[in-house]
Amino acid sequence: MRIALGADHGGFALKEALKQYMIQDLGHEVVDFGCDNPGPVDYPDLALKVALAVSRGDCRFGVMVDGAGIGSAMVANKVPRVRAAMGYDLYSVNNSREHNDANVLTLGGQTLGPGHAKAMVKKWIETEFGGGRHARRVDKIIAVERSYLKDGA
Repeated sequence: MRIALGADHGGFALKEALKQYMIQDLGHEVVDFGCDNPGPVDYPDLALKVALAVSRGDCRFGVMVDGAGIGSAMVANKVPRVRAAMGYDLYSVNNSREHNDANVLTLGGQTLGPGHAKAMVKKWIETEFGGGRHARRVDKIIAVERSYLKDGA
């Protein structure tokens, strides 16, 4: 599977650990959108790159790491066809995939250790969308997005 990956300076160290894990242990192809060092960068720029890769279909999923994971989720959710969820534990990442068909996961580089984050990423990637009653709700999310795109609001 091809996965977009990005981080700001607050998530750089965790991004690097996740990149190696996703490639070596999980066997996925990772497209790293940066940052490439722990120097200061703006998370909106990198979260946008990750979200666009998913929106355009270049990558199946995206993972973005900033200090807390909150700001990147806000940015990614502005991009059409992206459903970004901030993960903070195994339950939240499972729910985001099974119930919401999330395609971008945001994580807090300053709030999660690498072991916990790796377990969360593995769970998130491996969890299938549940469909059924959840599909109706995801369809409503998509309808909201489409109505605002049409109206130009």
